[in-house]
Amino acid sequence: MSNYDRIYAVVCQIPYGKITTYGLVAELAGLPGRARLVGYALYRVAPDSDIPWHRVINAKGQVSGSPVRHGSDHLQRSRLEAEGIQFDPQGRIHLPDYLWLPED
Repeated sequence: MSNYDRIYAVVCQIPYGKITTYGLVAELAGLPGRARLVGYALYRVAPDSDIPWHRVINAKGQVSGSPVRHGSDHLQRSRLEAEGIQFDPQGRIHLPDYLWLPED
């Protein structure tokens, strides 16, 4: 299984209305310290994919903005809000309220 496949397998476990961070996905995929690799993998996912790429945010509780994403930053926030996830006025999500951690 490729690193990207391992990342996608973890991301597919994140339930509706929950989020997790790039770093946590990396750890769960057996790739500790490779949060950027998670970002690269998710950038390659089509916006209409079955992989819930939009549920992965940065450790600050924010959508990681990027000019190369061609508007998907806004799409990510819209999808999260549609799932009931709330952002504060600074554009952050209160992680303890929505953070997904897999059950042991």
